[in-house]
Amino acid sequence: MPATLTDNALAVLRARYLARENGVVVERPEQLFRRVAAHIASAEVALGASPEEVTAAAATFERMMATLEFLPNSPTLMNAGRPLGQLAACFVVPVVDSTTGVFEAVGWAAQIQKTGGGTGFSFSRLRPAGDLVASTGGTASGPVSLMQVFDVATEAIKQGGTRRGANMGMLRVDHPDVLEFIGIKLDPARMSNFNLSVAVTDVFMTAVREGSTYDLVNPRTGIVTGQLDARRVFDAIANAAWAVGDPGLVFIDRINQLHPTPALGEIEATNPCGEQPLLPFESCTLGSIDVGRFVDGADLAWPRLRTVIHDAVRFLDDVIDANRYPLPEIERATKATRKIGLGIMGWADALAALHIAYDSPEAIALADRMASFLEDESLAASRALAERRGAFPAWEGSRWSDAGEGPLRNATTTTIAPTGTISIIAGCASGIEPLYALAYRRNVLDGAELTEVNPAFQRVAHERGIASDQLFADVAETGGVRGNAAVPDDIQRWFPTAHEIDLGGHVRMQAAFQRRVHAAVSKTINLTRSATALDVKAAYQLAYELGCKGITVYRDGSREGQVLVTGARSTRLDTSAHCPECASVLVVQSSCRLCRHCGWSVCG
Repeated sequence: MPATLTDNALAVLRARYLARENGVVVERPEQLFRRVAAHIASAEVALGASPEEVTAAAATFERMMATLEFLPNSPTLMNAGRPLGQLAACFVVPVVDSTTGVFEAVGWAAQIQKTGGGTGFSFSRLRPAGDLVASTGGTASGPVSLMQVFDVATEAIKQGGTRRGANMGMLRVDHPDVLEFIGIKLDPARMSNFNLSVAVTDVFMTAVREGSTYDLVNPRTGIVTGQLDARRVFDAIANAAWAVGDPGLVFIDRINQLHPTPALGEIEATNPCGEQPLLPFESCTLGSIDVGRFVDGADLAWPRLRTVIHDAVRFLDDVIDANRYPLPEIERATKATRKIGLGIMGWADALAALHIAYDSPEAIALADRMASFLEDESLAASRALAERRGAFPAWEGSRWSDAGEGPLRNATTTTIAPTGTISIIAGCASGIEPLYALAYRRNVLDGAELTEVNPAFQRVAHERGIASDQLFADVAETGGVRGNAAVPDDIQRWFPTAHEIDLGGHVRMQAAFQRRVHAAVSKTINLTRSATALDVKAAYQLAYELGCKGITVYRDGSREGQVLVTGARSTRLDTSAHCPECASVLVVQSSCRLCRHCGWSVCG
């Protein structure tokens, strides 16, 4: 039976997904699922499927979506079976070190973004500011200056009005302009359409541990141009992230040590949320299973989950052939590796239903089992597809081939995405994030205020006889129940919220999934407003030690544009404030100061 959509889900579908004519919605949700299923299944005709097989596949795909057990990424829901036809979620666009190369990349990004895709860029190949430009005899403006061209272009495009422009900008930690890059978003007016990450190397992390310096290298010449104190740069990254939520870290050497097709080159960038490292011009199609819908009593319905994993892998592989790509280079790169990213959402809902605290050893053990099951079954499904459809074209020379594995249809099969909007449609917690709040107040159109309560908590409260309007109002005030004397201790343990989980609990959950996920894991390490830059550094170091491929830390209230913020913020170059180490002028934002010359920084 089709699942019942929440009011929030219906509002999102009407606003962004359901087909319109002359601005009027002319499609119902069940028609959307049927449209998407039919279009994706039709790709199997070219693969030799019979009409009966195509019809059966369409019925299977429609059922998965209508029951909300599985949903693909937003562009597939929006565009499948419609004229635009672009179905992939994310792309990486190469940025070459020339004026022509930069503006060519801007044009490619524009083509992608107007179809609803997100874009990732590495700016590490661009020569540093002040470097020689031989053709003119002038000096280069550097990657930070040129990045703003991409940001302005995204602002103008707005992805056709369906999805807000999303980008990831990355710079290697050994680029001479890394300190300027770290401080970009201390000015909230800059790079508003970008997430930023520093691509840190193993050499850098070793230097942080040892308290030594590391080399800066001009990417144009390959020549070492200077050195920086690694701990000072690490402090600068943590202080900036504490202040404004950016930059994150990407452990770029680890990504390349594990990436499946090294013969095709090195990975330099990821998609906007960091969960999908991609080669230049690659795209990836994502989809997620709501594991909260597979809870069966005191356990998960593993056989039923196995079936949906196999069907979802088939669906995502079909999307690659059903897609209408924005550039021929993207189609060639995508079909060479046929990367798909199947993940999960509703993880916190599943744990709550199983009476397992998110921040408990039992939850980490179940995460390991879930990630292993997802990997094993998705690989089995990909091998079965390869027997009928052939291996991905870049199979020879891949890590899978070198390891003696049986042929796979897809170079990667698993990713943990943030599932922001599709989790609203599914009515579940996003990705593998903990519950943000158990109850909250929502203002509705007539000015009334309604209290919305997490369904699992509401159910348990009624079962235990503690449910009351007063309890739910109290929980809406605080967000959670830990420390609430009106709530039994065991229920308090079952329902932690994001800010009640310490940073170690957040990072360990991410690492548990990363150990068996082929791509990467998008997860926000939520910190309370009172957290310090030392906490940020601790999260970074733990993520590296536990094998994560990247990390994003967000301290409550730190980012401009958060729904609830207090106090004024300003960013400036303060000519009266000079670095105590080298006397350079400091960038000052709120209570943080950063020297873009030597890396000295302080917050608080």
